[in-house]
Amino acid sequence: MQVDGTAPRGQPPELDSRRAWRAVVAAFLSMFAVFGVAYSFGAFFAPMSDEFGSGRSATSLVFSITAFLYFVLGALSGPAVDRFGPRPVLLTGAAVMGAGLLLTSRVQSIEVGYLTYGLGVGIGVACGYVPMVATVGGWFERRRSAALGVAVAGIGLGTVVASPLAASLINRLGWRTTYVVFAAASTIILVAAAVLAERPPRPVTAAATLPLGQAIRTRPFLLLYGSAMLLSLALFQVFVYLPDFAEDQGAGEVAAAGLVAVVAGASIAGRLLLGTVADRVGRIRTYQACFLVMGLSYGIWLVAPAYPWLVAFAVVMGGAYGGFIALSPAVVAEVFGTTSLGGLIGFLYTGAGFGALVGPPLAGELIDTSGYRWAIGASMAVALAAWIALLPLERAATTTHKP
Repeated sequence: MQVDGTAPRGQPPELDSRRAWRAVVAAFLSMFAVFGVAYSFGAFFAPMSDEFGSGRSATSLVFSITAFLYFVLGALSGPAVDRFGPRPVLLTGAAVMGAGLLLTSRVQSIEVGYLTYGLGVGIGVACGYVPMVATVGGWFERRRSAALGVAVAGIGLGTVVASPLAASLINRLGWRTTYVVFAAASTIILVAAAVLAERPPRPVTAAATLPLGQAIRTRPFLLLYGSAMLLSLALFQVFVYLPDFAEDQGAGEVAAAGLVAVVAGASIAGRLLLGTVADRVGRIRTYQACFLVMGLSYGIWLVAPAYPWLVAFAVVMGGAYGGFIALSPAVVAEVFGTTSLGGLIGFLYTGAGFGALVGPPLAGELIDTSGYRWAIGASMAVALAAWIALLPLERAATTTHKP
């Protein structure tokens, strides 16, 4: 925006304005709430497993089902926000997540928890994530990457705050009452986000964009989809197995669990810093660099002889992971434009959903049969393959659409 309040020529007056930053606040609150709940599951893992006698594999499936659903259902919530705007989508997410957590607090078997938690939190995250990154992307042009970086920093902060809070509340109140508290808190925060959220203005460059059905069949979209799926096959091993690996290496329970908080904290810095860097040096190139750094970071984990090395891995991985999360919607908007942005992001994240569903169980099988080092090495190879798959994107994107 210029000093006199007028927009640059060819740009709608609301883009990059103070009004646009309200959408960033709404998105930050939404992602803080939904991912704070989802990524705090580790604190509930042991008490739920102990009460139901379900074992590690069956209990971990609660998270895998949830992650799969919130990524795949983005293919529905993304087009929904394009059609109806963010407010009704967020209110739906608030109602379903609150109800799902309340029902989970009363389940008598882990199998019922697959439905109550998986559907409740899965739909809640699907309504609070993809629709809001699409909304922020539609409100910005010049500072889109920076704005998205601030918005998705809510994911990292939600993880940093909710995980230790959940552990503390579980020790005092039990896991069932803690889910009641989380149900109330997440509903209130999502309603507040809905009050702030507004549909973005239609871009004046809409004629330069591709329809959704045509865009998802293009080579750039296939490159983005394939690379996201490959990366997700490796990525979620960090959240599921890094604390367990640290305990096997002699770290205490608190120190081991703290590594996930280190990843989340570093991701906040990555989202804020790399989003701004990308606006200056290029979004696609910065996005590709994040993939490369994530892939190489597994080498630190692979050779880690002691706990400080695991902290270093968590910092490097977390920073690059934060950049990846911040830049994904910005790259989609740069390649395809902002028309149908919610639908495009939603379809893109279905690839991440399949990776999240398949990756951790495969890694667990490899850990059981061959040990952690083989699983870490395989994750590194897959993550680097994701980077290689992404290398042709910049050249392919130049022929996708033209004004």
